[in-house]
Formats: sequence, C-alpha cells, structure tokens
Amino acid sequence: MMAATSLICSGTVSRVSSVLNRDVKQFGKKFMFDGNEETCWNSDQGATQWLMLEFPQAVRASQIQIQFQGGFASQKCVVQGCQNGGNLSPVAEFYPEDSNSLQRFSLEETPLDKLKITFENSTDFFGRVIVYQLDVRGVKL
Repeated sequence: MMAATSLICSGTVSRVSSVLNRDVKQFGKKFMFDGNEETCWNSDQGATQWLMLEFPQAVRASQIQIQFQGGFASQKCVVQGCQNGGNLSPVAEFYPEDSNSLQRFSLEETPLDKLKITFENSTDFFGRVIVYQLDVRGVKL
C-alpha cells in the first residue's frame, strides 16, 4: 500500500463560499495551501461556509488536516465527495476543537475527484470561519 501524501497540487481547483469583505489579496482561499503560518482564508459572515476541491485525477482521500483560528472554528464539518461529475454523497463528519492547533481527521477511503467540506456551527457569533492550513492526504489513483 502506498503512503498517504498531499493530494492538493497545482492542478487542484479550489472554491470557497465567501471571502471576508471580498478581500482575496489578504484573506483568499490560496492561503490555506501556502504553508505559511501567518496567512489564512477568512470567510465572510453567514450561517454555513464551505470549501470545494476538484482534483485533476481520481484520488482516495484518507485524512483531512485542518488548522482553524481559535474562536473562528467550525464545530461540525461535513465531508462529501463524488467522482466523474456524479452527485455529492456523504463521506464523513467530524467535530473539530475550537483551538489553534493542527487537527487530523480520518476519512473512509472512497475514490473521488471532487471533495466538499461544509463548515457548520462556527464558534464565531457571525458564522465566520478562519482556516490557516488545510490538507487532504491520501493516494492518487
């Protein structure tokens, strides 16, 4: 069995529900993947925020690594996935701690080429979510 590696590459397309004040230069989605501890994606206000990843090839994701800013964490994350343009179906749910530390959550390994993470119940009163790091680990098929 191959070792799990990061599935996020230059060919991965990411989309997010919102960016704080539409200020992508300061708070854009790219900052979740840049490896810099000083930068982050900062969502705007709203009940439910989400992130969509489209991989350039089919993958089998086994783990999500995520680092929120304490006070702006999601209390429940719902992961959905699909392959070949199919409908999104549930893959996992996990319940992060409201902390600044990098957290790891295992996924049931399902072949997919699109992954959506919905951030529910933000610890922020206005529903904002701040993510410093996000990685999806697994194997490319």
